[in-house]
Amino acid sequence: MEHISTKPQRPTRFHPERQDTTAPGWVRLLELVEEAATDGREVFKPLVELTAEQRRQVVTLPPTIAKLTSVKHLVLYGSNLVRIPPEIGAMKSLEEFTPYTSYRLHWFPYEVTRCPDLRHSTVSTRAIYGNYKRRPPFPSLPAAPTDTQDTDLENLDPGIWGATAIRTCSVCDQRIEGVNLRQVWISLRTSGADVLPLLVNACSTTCIDALPIPAEGYVQTPHTGGPGIDQPPAGRRPR
Repeated sequence: MEHISTKPQRPTRFHPERQDTTAPGWVRLLELVEEAATDGREVFKPLVELTAEQRRQVVTLPPTIAKLTSVKHLVLYGSNLVRIPPEIGAMKSLEEFTPYTSYRLHWFPYEVTRCPDLRHSTVSTRAIYGNYKRRPPFPSLPAAPTDTQDTDLENLDPGIWGATAIRTCSVCDQRIEGVNLRQVWISLRTSGADVLPLLVNACSTTCIDALPIPAEGYVQTPHTGGPGIDQPPAGRRPR
């Protein structure tokens, strides 16, 4: 029987790293995305084209992945990624997502739910927030809406917000500008196998209310994270 730790969990936080856009690994990744967009390939495995040092330099993917509308299988095996950009939602042909053994990738953008054909994913379950094996706490999000007129949404601290920029609503895709930004977590079954912790950046209470019912065996409402959130007991895989 698998051993399940009963030690109290410490609060968790977003990884604070910013992408170095001058790093050779990032520059090469941009080139690979453009090549894949041009040739219309269906399988995209960019990391195998990078050296080990270059792979360590990449902590996110570029927004230009939105151009990869023909890609059916995105392979990010063994990456150093700490976040996936919301532009993954534009990859409309995506059927399989493989970030397996990307142990620093603990959550995903809600926009991944915009990939209508996504049926298969392979993630390292123990690495993700709220996983049924250990139920690690989600990072805390602001409890009250944020007045974006006083916040530079193009220059955010990723250690606080989970991104360096937030431009559009995860739900309705309208630009977040001059309105109150609301961030919540939700756990959804986004493929045939995995329930993923998804970060929602919403422009209104209406968009929060429009979110689907979370997966069975996980927190049953959108929430703002933190160790105070009451999660189901760890150890048994939800049906």
